[in-house]
Amino acid sequence: MLFSYALQSLRTRRASFAGAFVALFFAALTVTACGTLLETGLRGEVRAERLAGTPVVVAGDQQVHKTIVKDKGNGKTKTKEKAKPLAERVWLPEELTARIAALPGVRAAVPELDFPARTVAAGGRSGDDRPSYGHSWESAALTPFTLAEGREPAAADELVLDTGAAARAGLHVGDRVTVRATQAPAEYRITGLAAPRGVELAEQSALFFSPAEARRLAGHPGRVSAIGVLPAPGTDAAALAGRLAPVLAGSGAVVHRGADRGLAEFPDAANARVKLVSMGAAIGGTALLVAVLVVSGTFALTIQQRSREIALLRAVAATPGQVRRLLGREALLLGLAGGVLGSLAGLPAGRELYEGFVDLGAVPGTLNLAQSVFPMAVGVLAALFGGWAAARISARRVSRIRPGQALAEAAVEVRTGGWIRTVAGLVALAGGVTLVAVLSALDTEKAATPVTFATVLVLAIAVSLLGPVLARVAAAVIGGVLRLSRVSGHLAAANLRAEARRTGAVAAPLALLTAMVCTVLFTQATLDGAAGRQAEEGVRAPWTLAASAPGVPGEAAQAVRALPGVTAATEVVRSSVRIDLEKYSAQGVSTAGLTAAWDPRVTAGTLAGFGDGDLAVSETAAGALGVHPGSVVRLTLGDGTPAELTVRAVYARGLGFGDLTLSHALLARHVDDPLAAAVLVAADGSVTRERLTAAVAGYPGVRVLDRAQAGEIAAEGRRTGAEVNLLGMGLVLGFAAISVVNTLAMATADRRREFALLRLAGTTRRQILRMLRLEAAAVAVTGAVLGTAIAGAVLTAFSVGMTGAAELAWPWADYAGVLAVTAVLALAATALPGRAALRGPALAARG
Repeated sequence: MLFSYALQSLRTRRASFAGAFVALFFAALTVTACGTLLETGLRGEVRAERLAGTPVVVAGDQQVHKTIVKDKGNGKTKTKEKAKPLAERVWLPEELTARIAALPGVRAAVPELDFPARTVAAGGRSGDDRPSYGHSWESAALTPFTLAEGREPAAADELVLDTGAAARAGLHVGDRVTVRATQAPAEYRITGLAAPRGVELAEQSALFFSPAEARRLAGHPGRVSAIGVLPAPGTDAAALAGRLAPVLAGSGAVVHRGADRGLAEFPDAANARVKLVSMGAAIGGTALLVAVLVVSGTFALTIQQRSREIALLRAVAATPGQVRRLLGREALLLGLAGGVLGSLAGLPAGRELYEGFVDLGAVPGTLNLAQSVFPMAVGVLAALFGGWAAARISARRVSRIRPGQALAEAAVEVRTGGWIRTVAGLVALAGGVTLVAVLSALDTEKAATPVTFATVLVLAIAVSLLGPVLARVAAAVIGGVLRLSRVSGHLAAANLRAEARRTGAVAAPLALLTAMVCTVLFTQATLDGAAGRQAEEGVRAPWTLAASAPGVPGEAAQAVRALPGVTAATEVVRSSVRIDLEKYSAQGVSTAGLTAAWDPRVTAGTLAGFGDGDLAVSETAAGALGVHPGSVVRLTLGDGTPAELTVRAVYARGLGFGDLTLSHALLARHVDDPLAAAVLVAADGSVTRERLTAAVAGYPGVRVLDRAQAGEIAAEGRRTGAEVNLLGMGLVLGFAAISVVNTLAMATADRRREFALLRLAGTTRRQILRMLRLEAAAVAVTGAVLGTAIAGAVLTAFSVGMTGAAELAWPWADYAGVLAVTAVLALAATALPGRAALRGPALAARG
């Protein structure tokens, strides 16, 4: 019976329930979209392109493994195997090819070589905007590629392009083209154009060299990146894959077939999947907490607006349990409708989010989006349970008080917000302060980021719970200013003072929005600013050589070293390594004349005599690893190669230069792209830009930058990372913005009777609209101040933990934009429903 009453209530009070429906709709949308990212990271298939025609592929194990044995007592142990993805491609011994080819049922075993290689257009620019890789022509059968024009490459200076790459670069058979690969740029003659059969190369370009030249450019003598296994006619691929196990035992090789082959071709996709799982979980968790806060506030406002109706129900003998069950069933019906529609809308929203990450390069396009009913089901359940719980909690007090008291409170707002609510608010505030203290002690981004947003949400919950108290304080402070505006100002001040619960309810989402936007924008700005300062202070070299992908060749660095007046040319290559499964950023630097070009501010040990077996660590990494100069660190390089290095120095500028520093000669041998990301050139005043430019003139794409230009390029790279973070949190921020509009519109639309009484008392429509604008401005100021206070406290703690000082970045232009947006949202969400509420005769609206 209560369900029929609930359904009838929804039908007759559609306008009143619209706000709650909107909150539940967008809560389900946000949860579903984030769930789509999470599912893609867990189940998304990596689409094979170059290896699409190969039923079985043997590749290196792209995971580093660790076996953990725990003692459970009583002589029992528990063994657990953990694995984490590696940053670079793992190469295999080439001799495996012959062993695999000798197996029964194998028609051919084809070695694959994969390395960066790009054609060069006029001005040294890349001739193709896609990722571009070089291969040996003998592996063309793995796609398969067939010649559309010309012949295969035979000599060392001959090249075959895929037809798509040739068309994009405007190249033809017989043309000569410069190619930048892993060695010095070289000129090749195009002998043929090849077209893939049965597959489209959507995410890459292919350049085919003669086998000997491909092996030279790959830079891994005696090793291959993968082995394609072509079964003999009548041989089942699954059975053949099973027969490979004895041959591959102990080699570190893994067999891929079916949809799994894409991971062999694009090993970076494994890292992208982990990143998507992390982002989906982090964004989804934050979105869920925001949804709980928004939905709870919306239902609290809805029930507050229905206080007269609930009081009448209590007056006609409805029990507290019946009232709560009625409100709970209304919320379930709303949650079902909003959840189903919101989760359906969440699927395209999740696709847009995924495509945004692909466009920014955070996720490779070969990782297919995974969509199913599971994220939708979670979205619907979140809306159902969130709405039901919010309604039950919000109805607790109003359903328990005596009928006479309920009728009295429906007519005049009570001055207290309830001691339970106030105590809960103080507890939340204490929790937020505790989290701020914890955050100030966290010095890694991985640890600090989730705590940062958790702290914002806990403090926003405290603001929401303490809303009536804070609203009265704000009314006392702002009231004097408002009363400077005669009639409308006096009315606005009186409303703020008398309707503290309503004011607190509409100020809370504004505070949440301001705090969230400032935190998202300024956290990355704080981190980037500190990293930029450390890099600028730590680079002593007045000049830097830079180039687009694949990088600056070692020959260009050597040409610069030979110039009179140059004291050091420090090549820098970047990667990441694993220590006990934990990921650490790493850079490799040329050791000759290292301190002339680079100063990481060594705080322990020395960089004198730094060599291939040595390691320098940041203070943060040293603290996490518990090491000091003289300690031996066992790590796994990006391609899975184990290394044992001795710590020679600990440095302070970890944000600017990464966690670990190794020698360039060591790290460059274990990365996919061994060319330098930058070359730091230390020189005296006789070395000019013109002399450096002339020295590298034979290396297309290499540029000479001064300190300011090099800093700007580094800052641009950091801005790309900031864009990824902003896109990830954009959905949550959008939800928070919608909650602001929704809450303000609900609060304003429900005041039709109040406006009618004012009009009957002689107040004009213009005066009422001006009153609304003043109220909206006061609420916007209150929300902005509270949100700014939350963001300021959180960002200060974040800065102290990450940089060691309260040096938070607070771009005033961006902050002004945030305030302008919140003000516009507040005014628009108040003015439009206010005008609608003033339509029609006052007597009719009075009811």
